[in-house]
Amino acid sequence: MIKIFYRSGNEVLVTQSVTEFAAIGKENVLWIDILEPQGEEKRAVESFLGTEIQTRAQAEEIESSSRFYEEGNAIFANTNYMSPSGDEMSMDAVSFIIVDGILTTLRDISLRSFDQLQMKLMARPQLFRDGFTIFVEVLDKRVDLDADIVELIDKEVSQFSKRINQQEDINEEFLLDINQLQENAIMIRENVVDKQRLISNIIKSKSCPKDPELREDLGIILQDISSLINHTSFTFERLEYLQDTAVGLINLDQNRIMKIFTFISLLLMPATLVASFYGMNVQLPFAKNWWAWIAILGAMALIIAVLWFLFKRKRML
Repeated sequence: MIKIFYRSGNEVLVTQSVTEFAAIGKENVLWIDILEPQGEEKRAVESFLGTEIQTRAQAEEIESSSRFYEEGNAIFANTNYMSPSGDEMSMDAVSFIIVDGILTTLRDISLRSFDQLQMKLMARPQLFRDGFTIFVEVLDKRVDLDADIVELIDKEVSQFSKRINQQEDINEEFLLDINQLQENAIMIRENVVDKQRLISNIIKSKSCPKDPELREDLGIILQDISSLINHTSFTFERLEYLQDTAVGLINLDQNRIMKIFTFISLLLMPATLVASFYGMNVQLPFAKNWWAWIAILGAMALIIAVLWFLFKRKRML
């Protein structure tokens, strides 16, 4: 599906037909948004822009050199859009091409931020002079969404911290959940750093307009990204602290269990020794008296009580 946003007087209109390119005129087009691009649509856009559109494999390249590059008057930029998917994060590549002030976006998924921006573009066309302005707005919206994801992880971290304070369900599954949050925090940080490099390259590009307002907006986005990077680093450190605390509590619980078993063994050891003596097939004191078994049980109970008292006094329990 393709959407072509273009100026018509003081309004911004939209069409979904590539055959309208000739009638619209290149100077009026602001944004070409391609969702799940088809071969015919890509060829029509390539012919209209006068440049080749990158393939999906090129858009998914992870090397920093492949995330941003220029060819002639065209700027090619790629970044990943993250979204929560259960306990994990899904990553979807989005490609941006800017040629002669026209923004072209290629994506394989529906994005609410794009839909909202398109509605804003048509409702308040005076805010968007060209494709660069739209591109900056797209990045700003994306950074805001990344901040929302970081806040979501922070809430989950707070819940885990509360569970640790209450010593609630601290087990192997709990540690695996913390590890998953760490993975999500790492992915967010890598994604935000990727956008930081992207915007820095945009600012340094000779094709980027010298408009002070646009460059100021890009600078503000960079500041927001720096804050997000620091926040995600703090979140990761907090998760490491929670993980260490959880491991320590599990170890303490295991040590407590071992201590109980060891103490029970020590309590029963003298009594077992007495019982072993009287279990031997030899003549022993009081063996032939009817009250012998009562005396033996009493001696065993006395030994256990004395040992219990000594352990309590030494604070070994």
